[in-house]
Amino acid sequence: MKVGMVASHYPHAAHREEFIARVHQVAEVFRRTPGCLSADYWLSADGEAVISTVQWESEEASAASLAAVMAAPEVDLAFDERESRPREIVRLVSA
Repeated sequence: MKVGMVASHYPHAAHREEFIARVHQVAEVFRRTPGCLSADYWLSADGEAVISTVQWESEEASAASLAAVMAAPEVDLAFDERESRPREIVRLVSA
């Protein structure tokens, strides 16, 4: 069963470009992991949110992929003062 994740991030305007670069790096790591079907990122039309989407072939692939991202030294996953509010993460399963 395919699974997915949609994450909404809210960087302060002064950190938006840096945050987009950070999300780009995370997407690159996701794409290299076995079972990852897609990893992309978007800017909301109002420019307030950076939205990342990932889709995997299974829950096992998702777990392994997330572990790989957490262990990747080249990515910055920190939630800190660069973001204006907490991230919103929605997990998805195929219907």
